Amino acid sequence: MEMQQFYYDNKIVKKFIYATIVFGVVGMLVGLILAIMFLFPNITDGISWLSFGRLRPLHTNAVIFAFVGNAMFAGTYYSLQRLLKARMFSDFLSNLNFWGWQLIIVAAAVSLPLGYSTSKEYAELEWPIDIAIALIWVAFGINMIGTILKRRERHLYVAIWFYIATFVTVAVLHIFNSLELPISAMKSYSVYAGVQDALVQWWYGHNAVAFFLTTPFLGLMYYFVPKVANRPVYSYRLSIVHFWSLIFLYIWAGPHHLLYTALPTWAQNLGVVFSVMLIAPSWGGMINGLLTLRGVWDKVREEPVLKFFVVAITGYGMATFEGPMLSLKNVNAIAHFTDWIIAHVHVGALAWNGFMSFGIIYWLIPRMAKTTLFSTKLANFHFWIGTLGIILYTLPMYVAGFTQASMWKQFNPDGTLTYGNFLETVTQIMPMYWMRAIGGTLYLTGMLVLVYNIIQTVRAGESIEDELAEAPELQTISAGRVKGEKFHPWLERKPIQLTILATVAILIGGIIQIVPTIMVKSNIPTITSVKPYTPLELQGRDLYIREGCVSCHSQMVRPFRSEVERYGPQGKAGEFVYDHPFLWGSKRTGPDLLRVGGKYNDNWHFNHFWSPQSISAGSIMPGYKWLFDNKAMDVSMTENKMKAMQTLGVPYTEEEIANGQKDLRTQALKIEESLKSDPDFVKSYDESKKKAEARGEKFVPMNEREIVALIAYIQRLGTDIKVKK
Repeated sequence: MEMQQFYYDNKIVKKFIYATIVFGVVGMLVGLILAIMFLFPNITDGISWLSFGRLRPLHTNAVIFAFVGNAMFAGTYYSLQRLLKARMFSDFLSNLNFWGWQLIIVAAAVSLPLGYSTSKEYAELEWPIDIAIALIWVAFGINMIGTILKRRERHLYVAIWFYIATFVTVAVLHIFNSLELPISAMKSYSVYAGVQDALVQWWYGHNAVAFFLTTPFLGLMYYFVPKVANRPVYSYRLSIVHFWSLIFLYIWAGPHHLLYTALPTWAQNLGVVFSVMLIAPSWGGMINGLLTLRGVWDKVREEPVLKFFVVAITGYGMATFEGPMLSLKNVNAIAHFTDWIIAHVHVGALAWNGFMSFGIIYWLIPRMAKTTLFSTKLANFHFWIGTLGIILYTLPMYVAGFTQASMWKQFNPDGTLTYGNFLETVTQIMPMYWMRAIGGTLYLTGMLVLVYNIIQTVRAGESIEDELAEAPELQTISAGRVKGEKFHPWLERKPIQLTILATVAILIGGIIQIVPTIMVKSNIPTITSVKPYTPLELQGRDLYIREGCVSCHSQMVRPFRSEVERYGPQGKAGEFVYDHPFLWGSKRTGPDLLRVGGKYNDNWHFNHFWSPQSISAGSIMPGYKWLFDNKAMDVSMTENKMKAMQTLGVPYTEEEIANGQKDLRTQALKIEESLKSDPDFVKSYDESKKKAEARGEKFVPMNEREIVALIAYIQRLGTDIKVKK
């Protein structure tokens, strides 16, 4: 049989690895800065683009899409070519994938600190960037499918199944969750509202973890672990069961993020059932990975790459056991909204994704540079300091989570809350926040050791160039099944059929959960007393989103005695029908805000946003001084915002839209008058006016500043529902 010569494209792999390293340092550094902000909340006092609420989504996006995303592309491009014995379908598409992805990351790094955010977890980027993500993802998919179709290896190895499922599912998730109505170049509203938006978001959010952080890395595990260990996969039959059960079950699990919320109970229960079932395929994959190393444990002790893989796979097993446990309602009642969840996600991110990426980088770079790793001792040091960093990060967060849950739920013998002040919980867990910062520092230190080790390895090696290979041309055989051939072996050489079946498997769960919630109106009963936001409140809500307040505050009271006693009546589905997007939150660094409207006067909120510690001693909330700046808030899009909401079903009349700015000013003036009831406010207001005039500046009245709009929104929250005092 005649052999064909061709070149593997190593240059694209090199580019993605270098991007992985750069953005890994950036993403982890931002994470460490955020950890330090818990200890020193006003460390960036007055600098809007360095505030916690704006940097937090930058950290998650940098780690997930920049660090892990680039590592995924690097490993996929390397392994796919060798498994298919073919160069990538198109060098142009490979480079478009690389440069397009980096531009998207840069766009995120610029837009998120500037406050351009949708507020939806892991999907905060605004609509133009969403479109760019879809286009670049399609370019990656075309390149992958084109390579599969021109392959020289008939059999599609298990890693490729996971790559195909990743491409298809992420495309579906991203498109449906990103359906939004633009009102300007960098502002849009989700087409879904309230409960519907929450369900679609966590269908996306949970499965972004599943199909961006898990399935592609399982594919990489199935390629790199056997390759590095020089052992075959423990069980090919188990890998088949693992793949199909995982992609079918995972897509149903999203509602377990919304237990005890206003989501219909049937949807919550479906999420619980399928989450628990996920233990089986998840641990099947973990067992398949670890048992592949049977007989080579001596090599594991010596080889740092295998050490990284072992801890990564173990971390995957721990996270995928804990996830189903957290979806049980009695466990979720304790863990949700606490730092337990922070610990859980970082076991997956730091151990599974981080250590798999490090192992792949340490193995690939020396081979592509045709040299040996500069220092095995440094790689081992990275492994141990990284492992210690994970432990010192996650264990204190588990303790913090248990402490929060325990304190929130305790009652005195007379029926009152033992810890009625939310701040009592915060001050109790501050030592855990110090430990987290130390753990994060150790993990980042390990990353910097990797940077040095890889730079020295590349310097000592040859220039990374395309690699010559040869293989026979793929011989065509009948499209049907060969006599005696079983179904799955036939499917493993039929990429189109495999892709179709994988798509069907992931669509079933999504359709059954989402369609009834969106299409059947009776599932989301309305409440007649719930009215649309006024123009000023809508403006304030957008500021709440811009400043990332949802990162620290929930807006969902669950039906527990402790929460109803602390915050007021539980959240009802009909309360959120005009919320585009929903703002239920996923973490309580501060108290729930669903019923905060009218609880404090306007002056309290005014002073609280200026200096939280002056109102609540020991608060770790930062000040928002830029909201008070002597500049007018932008209300030019008021009518467009109201028209967009009207298009989405919010019952604004044409008259209300026409009078939008006038009504906004009227309500703002009332809040300014309310603020003047405080003599200290009047005194400082008059002084600032005189100073502005002395400098020759135009003085902007308080009713035209952003802080007034945010106060209006906060004071509206929960007031549509009549609550007994």
